[in-house]
Amino acid sequence: MTTISQTAGQPASRNARTGFFRLLGGWVNAIVTHLAHREAIKTLSELDDRALRDIGVERSQIDTAVRGLIDPTFGRTM
Repeated sequence: MTTISQTAGQPASRNARTGFFRLLGGWVNAIVTHLAHREAIKTLSELDDRALRDIGVERSQIDTAVRGLIDPTFGRTM
């Protein structure tokens, strides 16, 4: 008995294009996220220590805070 997959009749190029666009979308998303993080780090770095203290972040924690790795309740890294 022969079993035929439903995807066997689809052209390979369609699947290849779909995979390519998913990969491309992932790259674009990573680049946009990276640029947004850089901008946030730049903005926070321009604040004085008092303003940073008001929002609960020390200067040494800016990068970690931007990436969301600080517990906002305790100000410690997770």
